[in-house]
Amino acid sequence: MKPTRPELIVSSLDAERLERLIADLPDATFPGKAALEEELTRADIVASEQMPPNVVSMNSRVRFQVLSSGEEFTLTLVYPQDSDGSPGKISILAPVGSALLGLSQGDEIEWPMPAGRMLRVRVEEVIYQPERAGEYHR
Repeated sequence: MKPTRPELIVSSLDAERLERLIADLPDATFPGKAALEEELTRADIVASEQMPPNVVSMNSRVRFQVLSSGEEFTLTLVYPQDSDGSPGKISILAPVGSALLGLSQGDEIEWPMPAGRMLRVRVEEVIYQPERAGEYHR
């Protein structure tokens, strides 16, 4: 049985920007386009000012835990133009990036790894979220 996917909440600002980004992407260069579109389709879209403070939005900095090992790591979910390859940033266009959008603190997901392996990770803390900081026009 496939695990239930967590509910997703996405701010209207993020949804609008991501829909524009998706519309501009050729299918051939972005194999994860359909997955990101599906995530946006199933998400609850809320006004940026109504975004719950414990939900991963664009430019959020998030602490995760790998459940099998207890290892923790922190990532910031960014737009492709802000993904400069530096550690600690994950593009929304990466499969893991699109899987993170809209998750809440405490949610668990299967994290795709090389060679088809999957890791189960839990969102431990949304360290920084633009909406919580009052940044609605980023």
